[in-house]
Amino acid sequence: MLILNNNEHASPIYDKSLSLLIGKDFAEKMSGKISLSGHQDSEQVNRRRELLAVEEETNKNKIIETHGKNHFKKQVMEQLFTKVNEKMDQQLDNTESLFYNTLSIKDTAAEVLEVLCLKAASIKRISPLVNSLPWLSSELIALVNKPQYRKRADVQVTDPNLALSYVGLDNLKQVIPTFTLKHILPNTTAPFKLLKRKLWNDSLAMGLASAVLAEDAGLDSFTAFTAGMFSNIGRLVVTRCYLQTYDELHRSELQKAYENKDKKVHDALLEFDSSPELLLEQLISRSDKITADIVELMRFERLQITEAIFDLAYATEYKKMCPIAQVVAQAKAYVTFRGLAREELISKSEVKTLLSQVKITQKDLTLLKKSDIDHIKLRFN
Repeated sequence: MLILNNNEHASPIYDKSLSLLIGKDFAEKMSGKISLSGHQDSEQVNRRRELLAVEEETNKNKIIETHGKNHFKKQVMEQLFTKVNEKMDQQLDNTESLFYNTLSIKDTAAEVLEVLCLKAASIKRISPLVNSLPWLSSELIALVNKPQYRKRADVQVTDPNLALSYVGLDNLKQVIPTFTLKHILPNTTAPFKLLKRKLWNDSLAMGLASAVLAEDAGLDSFTAFTAGMFSNIGRLVVTRCYLQTYDELHRSELQKAYENKDKKVHDALLEFDSSPELLLEQLISRSDKITADIVELMRFERLQITEAIFDLAYATEYKKMCPIAQVVAQAKAYVTFRGLAREELISKSEVKTLLSQVKITQKDLTLLKKSDIDHIKLRFN
């Protein structure tokens, strides 16, 4: 969110939360670098400085011992990373190709959500749209066949129309946005094993927290839930493109070095990790704008989330955001705070800084803390 990225005090906290998605060890490592440039408690700053000084001295000794090898590896690494960044720019700048080809999102997915906004919405109107999306039909069938939702243990539902009727319109307002985002989620985020699960959990929490805050403020909870979930699309897309691009180019460079019988380059490439720093840089700089571009291509007319998503990406002041954007901003800040607090990576002063940017009151905090924002609760007759 630009209102956090533009704030010198909140930006390091928000960046730290993104590094936590990649891994706790990485977040702790980056926390030292980020926090020293921000405003931290003096005791915390001194502790981090001491740790960094020890690490720097250790690294200095290692570099002296293997200076030549490390210098060559760094050159090879920089060349690869330059190629990765260039290809990432090409992919992410061509949003339409990304939308229709890479992510395979069809206009029909947005049409289903548009129908659900109508007072005259019906399963009959939604059925042909769902049937045209095999991935959505499959997800709905799998949902109603889960043990907790099956009416009879000996009967399996195979017809998407029957599955739709069983799920019902009220449940579909949670199910359709959830399955749409799941369709965009990367199949794997290896070598960052927990990244996929964290991306998913955060997206769901942002959606549910937005719905809770919207209902309390007298706003439409379906609109807020969808905006909250979709506000995380950019993170999913950037992660998916980065890991795929890095893997393809790394394998290509290895193959090239092998064919050229260049053992020195080949060995240097084998020592690379997938550069979490480069992934973090892409997440920080591209996620919110990619979200806005993707949602714009969905061409929503009745579902009023496009303005909210653009406010999250481009608004410079909280008070200038539309009401739905404001509750989503609060939800994102709360989920950010909660994630960092669980890992003890945020101080009291940082909590105050983060939450104050989006005007979260004690009443809001109490409401969110007592609400389950980690699980969708479906109600079947």
